[in-house]
Amino acid sequence: MILNIGDKAPDFTMPAENGKVVKLSDYSGKYLVLYFYPKDNTPGCTIEAKDFSDMKDHFSNHNTAILGVSRDSVKKHENFIAKQTLTISLGADLEGKVTEDYGVWVEKKMYGKTYMGIQRSTFLIGPDGKIAAVWPKVKVKDHAADVLATLQELQG
Repeated sequence: MILNIGDKAPDFTMPAENGKVVKLSDYSGKYLVLYFYPKDNTPGCTIEAKDFSDMKDHFSNHNTAILGVSRDSVKKHENFIAKQTLTISLGADLEGKVTEDYGVWVEKKMYGKTYMGIQRSTFLIGPDGKIAAVWPKVKVKDHAADVLATLQELQG
């Protein structure tokens, strides 16, 4: 079940690019855009990652970090970052605990087949560690701008 506004954000620790390990506590006292996406180097995921990278400075100006998460390996993330010249960090949820804790590991259907996968979703976590906004079933077009607009509204 996906989380709701006001819920405490589930804690996480996972590897990221360049030997980094990212934890929820790393973002204490600031906002965090935690977005989940299905797979590196696919069309929608590339657009979303590039949009967040292009807007990273705008988010930084609002005391906000951005972390993308998929179940791809760190090596795949590093290749994705290099190929697309991304400026955001990408967490590798290798065991699937984070995607399950945030309720985004769901049953999906395509071409009549049923399988498990990541539902593209975004959570804005407040400086207090609680969910401030949720975007379930994200449509990529203009999503990063929508998240920034919501952040600006929340901050007054």
